[in-house]
Amino acid sequence: MIITLSGVPGSGKSTVAKLVAKELGFRHYSAGDFMREIAGKRGLSLLELGRAAEKDHSIDQELDKRTTELGKREDDFVMDSRLAYHFIPDSFKVFLEVDDREAAKRIFSDIRKKKEGRKVEKESTTPAATLAAIKKRRKSEELRYKKYYNLNPYDEKQYDLVIDTTRTTPEKVVGKVVTAVKKFCRTC
Repeated sequence: MIITLSGVPGSGKSTVAKLVAKELGFRHYSAGDFMREIAGKRGLSLLELGRAAEKDHSIDQELDKRTTELGKREDDFVMDSRLAYHFIPDSFKVFLEVDDREAAKRIFSDIRKKKEGRKVEKESTTPAATLAAIKKRRKSEELRYKKYYNLNPYDEKQYDLVIDTTRTTPEKVVGKVVTAVKKFCRTC
């Protein structure tokens, strides 16, 4: 069983994916981690890398290849990724939604940036700047994914389960995901 978690920035994709993986005894992978690796190698922020990807399709192709190969070679994992649902079509597809202001608050206060030795995003210097960066990032992704794949990862009709995380805890979201996965896959 493969579970793909998509959603808007700040919705809790990574947190929920890690907790779902732990709950089910699955591995966890993150396209965000893949992107941060690429951004770090190039000395760019995620927003800057996203802008570069609008003109340089090789960035997305590298991510797509890693995701597709992962879906073919492994089973029993959870992946948080904006497009994994597309590249691993037989996965159980989950979409997480969140209010933009709550997303900005979460991203701005996310201490893992410093804790894990990552540089703080240049665009996240204040809550208002973080909110603006989220909106720019989403627009950039919508343009890229429409241009390269003719799809919109924010279209909730493509998913098996949609959860609004604005006013709930990650643990409650995990409970909803695990319950839905067990109903979907009786042998899990």
